[in-house]
Amino acid sequence: MSAAPDEVEQPDAGARVSDTDRMTAFSDGVFAIVITLLVIDLRVPEYHEGELLTDLLDEGASYLAFVVSFVYIGVLWLNHHALLRLIRGTTLALSWINLGVLFGAVIIPFPTAVLASAFTQGDTDDQRAAVALYALSAALMSAPWLVFFGYLRRHPALLRRGVSPEYARRQRLRPVTGLILYGLGGLLGWFVNPLLGLLAVIFMISYHAVTSEGLPRWLTRR
Repeated sequence: MSAAPDEVEQPDAGARVSDTDRMTAFSDGVFAIVITLLVIDLRVPEYHEGELLTDLLDEGASYLAFVVSFVYIGVLWLNHHALLRLIRGTTLALSWINLGVLFGAVIIPFPTAVLASAFTQGDTDDQRAAVALYALSAALMSAPWLVFFGYLRRHPALLRRGVSPEYARRQRLRPVTGLILYGLGGLLGWFVNPLLGLLAVIFMISYHAVTSEGLPRWLTRR
């Protein structure tokens, strides 16, 4: 009897493998909702006659936080899109890991709102806490990506033809870098200066943007 349309060849005995269409569609929907939710925290400031421009400028930190997080979610989506192109099918375990990746994305609007509030209304201590929270959220987001690549390395039959387990192993360096450097950015923002911590976060977002298609072989060569 032929396999169901949503199933592909089994990589391991007893493991049911489905195609990635539903995972891709669901994930794209989640990213679309998250990136839309960011705009909700943008608001028209209360202003007196003739003071609109001044009050808009006072909200500059909110606009910056929105732009940073919009780009961040966009970069996550690009990385996720590239990740799903590596695989030919998914298992139940891999689908759960993917939910972990999406969980990391959906929490971003909250630290974004906290960051905007701290830099528009708070003092330095508030800004330190906000940057540390944002960096911690970003660092924890790297964990399921690390698990995802590790799972693919242990289950090479899920990889598309032409993608080697060695490639999946090399890409684990990216979430490891995220865990470490986002964490350091949070510490920098807390103990040194919140603006420096925020710059460290922006640097890491840029790093993940540049490497969204994976680390080049020469960079991971021993």
